[in-house]
Amino acid sequence: QVQLVESGGGSAQAGGSLRLFCAVSRIDRSSKLCMGWFRQAPGKEREKVAFIDSAGITDYADSVKGRFTVSQDSAQSTLSLQMNSLRPEDTATYYCAADDYRCSLWPRVRGIPRYWGQGTQVTVSS
Repeated sequence: QVQLVESGGGSAQAGGSLRLFCAVSRIDRSSKLCMGWFRQAPGKEREKVAFIDSAGITDYADSVKGRFTVSQDSAQSTLSLQMNSLRPEDTATYYCAADDYRCSLWPRVRGIPRYWGQGTQVTVSS
């Protein structure tokens, strides 16, 4: 069982920056997790933003490459997303997610990832 709580959302102007945080708590602290960020804009499907595995290997959506950076602490107890050069199209509710299934399975297995945060709103104005 993994519990996730996001924080750090808010409003920014285009070209600005925001940083999101996700506090990760779990009973088995030795488990190796894939963790990631997703987002969902009104009227659109949820989409992947960035993943990071227990080895620190990252994977980004093309739309955020070079602008967003995902990171974690060594214990995988905090997940972060640094968002720079924000655009109005980045406006969405952002969710952190985690699972002990490896990241490569996430796009291919229904129901993975199993653990989700409650979401935090990011609004970017032009």
